[in-house]
Amino acid sequence: MAEETDALAALTRILSPHCRVTRMASGALIADWRRTRFLGMATADLRNLADGSPEERAALVSGLVRAGCATAGPKAHADKEVGLWLRGVHLLIRTVGFGRVLRLLPLVAPDYARADPPPAEDVARLKRAVQSHSRGSWFVNGDCKSEAVTAFVLLRRRGWKAVLHVGVREHPLALHAWTSSGDLCIPDADPRGHAFAPVLSIDGGGQ
Repeated sequence: MAEETDALAALTRILSPHCRVTRMASGALIADWRRTRFLGMATADLRNLADGSPEERAALVSGLVRAGCATAGPKAHADKEVGLWLRGVHLLIRTVGFGRVLRLLPLVAPDYARADPPPAEDVARLKRAVQSHSRGSWFVNGDCKSEAVTAFVLLRRRGWKAVLHVGVREHPLALHAWTSSGDLCIPDADPRGHAFAPVLSIDGGGQ
């Protein structure tokens, strides 16, 4: 039972966000919701995926990639991509306003979340990249709204669960925005130790 659980966990990690896996008596069933189809995987293949040789695992992953159920490998957000998104988001906020940008989120941030939690190292890497670009740009200049929206969009586009929060502090009055994913917040939820009470939280797809 433990071996099958490990095998299913290994399969879930490599599946594309639009695919779901269900344990079956004879192995596993992969539901590909983008193409509305189902693919089966035998118990022996599941075990090879979890504990087989590198060659066996590579062959199985290659088959899933060809079938469109897995990517060649989840890539970390490129540093250049983060910078472009951050500047674009900041320009959009300054042009149409923060409220309108929040209403546009369903267009760019998918509402489907992967079953597995976002890897902490991936979220931490994205946080470093967002804040590095934000602090190093005279244009963005550490704007929390731009950082939060950029992080939310990039995380959701990879299928990870993320929630965008807008909070308020009464004394002195101030607003702050941040995105939470896993156990991390981008930017920090309490900058300089100041607590902000959330007044708006947006889950996947701007809901």
